Order: sequence, then structure tokens, then C-alpha cells
Amino acid sequence: MAHDRKFRFGVQTGGAESGAEWREKARKVEALGYSTLYMPDHFLDTPFAPAVGMAMAAEATETLRVGTLVLGNDYKHPAVVAKEFATLDLLSGGRTEVGLGAGWMQSDYDALGIPYDSAGVRIARLEEALAVVKGSFRPGPFSFEGEHYVITEYDGIPKPVQQPPPILVGGGGPKLLRLAGREADIVGINPNLRKGAVTKDAVQNSVAEATKQKVEWVREAAGSRFDDLELQIRYFMCAVTDDRRGLAEAMAGGFGLSADEALESGVACVGTVDEICDLLQARRDEWAVSYVVVGDDQYEAFAPVVARLAGT
Repeated sequence: MAHDRKFRFGVQTGGAESGAEWREKARKVEALGYSTLYMPDHFLDTPFAPAVGMAMAAEATETLRVGTLVLGNDYKHPAVVAKEFATLDLLSGGRTEVGLGAGWMQSDYDALGIPYDSAGVRIARLEEALAVVKGSFRPGPFSFEGEHYVITEYDGIPKPVQQPPPILVGGGGPKLLRLAGREADIVGINPNLRKGAVTKDAVQNSVAEATKQKVEWVREAAGSRFDDLELQIRYFMCAVTDDRRGLAEAMAGGFGLSADEALESGVACVGTVDEICDLLQARRDEWAVSYVVVGDDQYEAFAPVVARLAGT
């Protein structure tokens, strides 16, 4: 069934100072009309463990969906991930989104002594992990034999309420985006983080033409599935401001971009509420992106955009 491409909005947040503050934040995200609270999966710069944080956010709210943006596949066995998400989906009444990634931040790997394999190996492992997660969600036992995982007559319990929960895979390079186009329900169009860190290279890889190319890689791999997919962008340069150009000029030079390139970049969403609404509608028309995610620092200022566009 073709996706309706109606706008949805999410907030990516890594934690809070206390349980009370975390519950209040989840309730505020819900009250402001956001669809989803997303948690990242890092060890050095993210306070909360995502599984526990999602569970508390789901318990504190009634309609808010909870998900990961995204779990690093190398940190946990995919059958363990599937069990955690299936449990959370059951306990929340079907409100999870399963964001999975190949793992990219090299400092996490270095800190924990995890081998930082080549991107090709990490992506191949993620492809097998997706098969394991999907198999765990389905009714009845399944077996799987790959290079990285072997599953023997495993019947994952509990089963999720959603059959199945939507799987989100994001990426910035052709191999990962093509995998997402073949296997995911939600595809995140991201910077290419091939250097293992956020660099000028990653930002320059997000200019408008590069973003358009990324959507095409997804479209080619998805084939007839493309119309069923929901496309998402996490906006890292996001601001509601009357001085769109001034802000862009202040920020763009540090990344080797012109102000125009920065404003048109696939990670930038800057302007007045009217300008941002126009921009998001134009990008939905051109790029088919209808799922918009902002960060902790901007979700309250961004609420008038959500109020105007969510569900339209």
C-alpha cells in the first residue's frame, strides 16, 4: 500500500538530568504534536541507554512513538535487539520504530575495544542483522545461516503488537542506502559519515545535489517498493529565525560551503515558520521526504511548524 506521504515529525534526544525531567520531556514532545521520540546509541556523548530511555518515555505518554536513530548493530546481537523491541512494542501497545545502523562513530569502537571493521563488512553484518530481527518478529521459529550470525529454530518471544514494527535504516552512501531501499520501511537520508566522525566532508556531502542522488539510490534499489517507503531527514542545522541568510553566512564558511549551498543542504532547515513550511513542502515534492526529525535544542521553537504541517 503506497505511503500517504503526510508529514510526521520526530525529536532526537539523548536523555535528561533526572527521571522526572525525562518523563516531562517525553510528555512535552507528545503535547507539541510530534509523532516520535528517537534516541541515539552512543557511549561517549549520550547520557541514556536507549532501551531504558525509550521504555520510560513510552510509559510516561499515551500516543508518542519511541524509536532509535539509530542502534549501532555491532554493539548488540540482533536477536537481543529484536527481543528488546518486541517487549517494548508489547508494553507500549504498538508504539515502536526499530532504527538500525551499521555503526559509524569510531570513537565509540575505540573506547570499548570493538574492532572497527571496514564499512563494507559493517554493512554486510547489518544486512544479516536485519534478517535476524525480522525473523524474530515473525510468528513461529526460524533459522538463518550467514557469515556473521547463525540462528537455529529460534522462536523469538514475545511477539510485537505491530506485525511487524516499522524498521528504519539510514545512510549516506550508496551501499547502505540501497540496503535501506530493499529492506527498510523508513529510510533516513543522512550525511555520509565515512570518516567515522562528523567532518567537513560529511557536511559537504549533504548539499542539495548529493541529497537528490541519495534519494535516487534508494529509489533504484527499492523498485516497486519505493512508493511504500517513508523517507526521513534528521535536520542538524535547524533554526526558526527571521535572519535566514545571516545565520547561514555565519555557519557555512566553517564547512567550506557558500550561504546558498548551506541553506539548500539536505541537513539544513532554517527560516521563519512560513519559510520552513514552504521548504519542507518543496522537499517533499522533490525528494519525497515527509518525516522530519529535529534535535533537543530546537524542538520547542519548531513546534509552530509541527502544528501547521503534521498530518497534512
